[in-house]
Amino acid sequence: EAAVQTFWAAGSPEEAAKASENVVKSGVSFEDAFARLKAGRRYSPQPSGVFRLMNKTRDGVEHFYAVNIPEGYSPQKKYQVRFQLHGGVDGRTDNQPRGSGAIGQLAGAEQIYVLPYSWRDAPWWSDDQVLNLDAILDQLKRTYNVDEVRVVVSGVSDGGTGAYDIAMRETTLFASFLPLNGFIMVLANGDIDDGANYPNNLRNKPLFVVNCGRDRLYPTSAVEPFTLHLMKSGVTIDYHPQPEGEHNTAWWPQVKDAFEQFVSTHPRDPYPDTLTWTAADAEHHRAHWLVIDEWGRQSGEPAMLPDVNEVARIGPLFDRQKTPGRVDLTRKGNTVEALTKGVASFTLLLSPDEFDFTKAVKVVVNGRTAFDGRVERSVKTLLQWAAQDNDRTMLYGAELTVKVPNDR
Repeated sequence: EAAVQTFWAAGSPEEAAKASENVVKSGVSFEDAFARLKAGRRYSPQPSGVFRLMNKTRDGVEHFYAVNIPEGYSPQKKYQVRFQLHGGVDGRTDNQPRGSGAIGQLAGAEQIYVLPYSWRDAPWWSDDQVLNLDAILDQLKRTYNVDEVRVVVSGVSDGGTGAYDIAMRETTLFASFLPLNGFIMVLANGDIDDGANYPNNLRNKPLFVVNCGRDRLYPTSAVEPFTLHLMKSGVTIDYHPQPEGEHNTAWWPQVKDAFEQFVSTHPRDPYPDTLTWTAADAEHHRAHWLVIDEWGRQSGEPAMLPDVNEVARIGPLFDRQKTPGRVDLTRKGNTVEALTKGVASFTLLLSPDEFDFTKAVKVVVNGRTAFDGRVERSVKTLLQWAAQDNDRTMLYGAELTVKVPNDR
């Protein structure tokens, strides 16, 4: 019990990983450890209001952010979380917070609001901001009773564009993405594109999109063809054009209810039965229970896979600065079928909620059986991923590394 409480009291994933060693040494059974992790930590009462906080991401960058805790916060209740990303990034020369830190006129349903800050040297479309959102969410979950399946990223203008970027780099933590007055193709600008944006990754989560007809920067006449292309290519988008709207949020009162209804009806599936993920390196190589480990072309892989990035008669949305690898997964019971391109090996994270560990697990890659056998549960693996993810709804009892069949 003492080892488990020390694990829950850890202030970071790194501290939790160290504390997990004592939980494993305690001799706890897998079933008991799994049940305790699902139950989660005990939360204490917290004051409501707006709080200004700071964190330093693991790349050494200092970030300020504001958290809005609803009136009457109860530690017994799980709370939806909305990250709200601001616009005007290029006009901010430093990391200092602006305004009161309150959500203001963009308030919706009762929830915890997070207002992070971005600036010229750390725009929303940078790896640093992905680290920032990850770190903020981890800290929130250590203090407040966060509903892990209802954490969303929204943003206005540059913040809306940033929501597209984060969706293409980090899908695991979030239920949906809600870009408002943003434009995905801003990210294809040669001064911005770092080669890590893969539109096909947008197929994993639903989007709620608003663009306006009289927007002086991103009018629907310019943006809508790309939105429709995404929809036709398998990206789930709830699209709400505002024909008379401009580059502001004056339309929010008319859209608010639909926005919050979308969030309410699209909770995150912690273990989606289908996944597709593209990455070029280990910086953003995980999507839920899939981790891409090694890259490289293999014999027998498909010559082509349908790709959201490709537009008929036009060409790619984003140039490929790096050679990526891609894995498409479908799970039915204990059988996983994978299509891969440019991937030499990947790891599957197996949850007791989804896989029957008393039976064989079968993995078929590009039409060939790559694994067929029993996989043993591990308390060490369970605690390792629980320390990293800090998520009661997403627990993994085993890792299965799969080599892509290759005759060469």
